[in-house]
Amino acid sequence: MCMNNKKYKGVVVPMVTPVTANGTLDTAAVERIITFFAENGVSPLLMGTTGEGNSVSQADGLLLVETAVKTRDGILKSAAINSPAPVIYAGLTGNCFSEQLAQAEAYTRAGADVIVATLPTYYALTPEQMYQYYKCLADSIKGPLMLYNILATTHMSIPVDVIRRLADHPNIVGLKDSERDLERMAACIELAKGRDDFAYFCGWAAQSAYSLQLGGDGIVPSTGNYVPEMFSQLYEAAVNGDMATAERLQDETNEIAKIYQKDRTLGQSLAALKVMMHTKGLCDPWMLMPLNRLSAEEEQTIVGKVKK
Repeated sequence: MCMNNKKYKGVVVPMVTPVTANGTLDTAAVERIITFFAENGVSPLLMGTTGEGNSVSQADGLLLVETAVKTRDGILKSAAINSPAPVIYAGLTGNCFSEQLAQAEAYTRAGADVIVATLPTYYALTPEQMYQYYKCLADSIKGPLMLYNILATTHMSIPVDVIRRLADHPNIVGLKDSERDLERMAACIELAKGRDDFAYFCGWAAQSAYSLQLGGDGIVPSTGNYVPEMFSQLYEAAVNGDMATAERLQDETNEIAKIYQKDRTLGQSLAALKVMMHTKGLCDPWMLMPLNRLSAEEEQTIVGKVKK
């Protein structure tokens, strides 16, 4: 495959937000997870959907970014890891535009590399309102901005034509698209091809290999919280044209994903994912309200499956 010279590419894992039993940020767990990611050559997306973003307080959101950046920078200084430096992607939360601008400024000042934003979710927006929201956001913040389309939670889809218009904004660097639509995926990848200033990231984990085969720039798999090394291998195989290996890894990671996703709501699946991570000593399975832990019986069933 052709050389990808884009600044933003590779594997970006939508990181869980580890918390304590009383709901405060578990900074020691953040350090462990960021180190785990760095060891396996992946970058974190903080406060995305998998990270319970809209349930994280503003104070803990800033502390999360600060802790992730400090851990990443400490790893670089020690030269303990031979992988490229993780890029810190930080998600905006809430619906108040002025508060989002303040978040973006604080996260950028704390060292976040890219700000990531879904659509505000209370009102149904027209395509022009979507365009104006992202244009105003990109005009107003200092750090680079990535669009994040996720129909499952915002209940809105950013039209491809709107994305095409926004891709020409000098401060908008890419799209993370989690919509489950193969035709749309192909159109968005085609839109990003041939330009170094706008990247396409596939947020539909089960189509990671296929999106890369089509020419996508990166993947954003939640299962990467548990097996980041497998997605690093999948990405490398795909960009080097070894689709047999990429597809094998796709099948294997799809099976792992079923352990926490099958027959569960999105919120329940996130609790199950934390249980799986707990088996590796990465974090405890506490959740932020309105989500909560699974029953002790369910947790033990998950532990039994991952230890087979």
